[in-house]
Amino acid sequence: MGLQAPELIISSGSLAEVEKVLAAGADAVTVGDTRYALRASGHFDLTMIEAAVQLAHPQGKKVYVLVNALLHHEHLNGLEPYLGQLAEIKVDGIVFGDPAVFMTAKRVAPTLGLHWNTETTSTNYRTVQFWAKRGATRALLARELSLTEVLEIKRHSPIPIQVQVHGMTCIFHSKRELVSNYFRFQQREEAREEPLLLKEHVRKEEQYPIFEDQHGTHVMSNEDICMLEHLGPLIENRVDCFYIEGIRKSIDYNTQVVSIYRRAIDALLQDPQDPVNPDLVAELQKIQPANRPLGTGFYFKEQIY
Repeated sequence: MGLQAPELIISSGSLAEVEKVLAAGADAVTVGDTRYALRASGHFDLTMIEAAVQLAHPQGKKVYVLVNALLHHEHLNGLEPYLGQLAEIKVDGIVFGDPAVFMTAKRVAPTLGLHWNTETTSTNYRTVQFWAKRGATRALLARELSLTEVLEIKRHSPIPIQVQVHGMTCIFHSKRELVSNYFRFQQREEAREEPLLLKEHVRKEEQYPIFEDQHGTHVMSNEDICMLEHLGPLIENRVDCFYIEGIRKSIDYNTQVVSIYRRAIDALLQDPQDPVNPDLVAELQKIQPANRPLGTGFYFKEQIY
């Protein structure tokens, strides 16, 4: 039995980006309305989401919508009609973490795919089984898992699993406006430079992007995950979905990254034990921003708590 190609997914911040990354080889995009989406690459209202669906579906590709914010009471008032409208325009699924979203979608939009993503607690197969039994159709695994742990979850998961293979990750999130509150405390009203960076005292070259939006403060990783040279074991063990995080990257960069991963995946489907073409590795290294080193996250790192 031949290997199944994993679904290659990337976040997208505009319709122009959706069009380009799909043409470059992405199988699906994630988009979001900033009211409900945590760390969306850009704001997509319902009209734009419908346009993305109309771009994707004729090509046999998919659109997933982020509804993964930490919701308060005021967000719940519009949630029911919003999910109903997503179902009407035939998006392929929503990414959720809050059970309130899950329960509402099951009731008002039962055709929607339900992709469970709590970011910090999707770390064992029994929890995946819990959500699968209740109707989740995909599990997005935490970024802090080793490759061994990912493959163990895959062996026991009754639903497809998704892992991140490229891009920055969030290492801290608070609902509070930490940076703005600090500036207010300092009684400083001057404009802040963008991007904001946290820097280490000892390792001054280590820089962590930080940004605020209506969902609070987000501190991002100081390097980009890059699993390009390690896709073989994921493909060989039939991990279902590969995700590229495109936030804070240009459309041209994201388009080239998708193309590189597409070619690597297609080659590895013939023999996942083959090394990735070094020309693809060099092509990726050439376009990587100098201030964003590439690494493998926690895939090969012992986690110490």
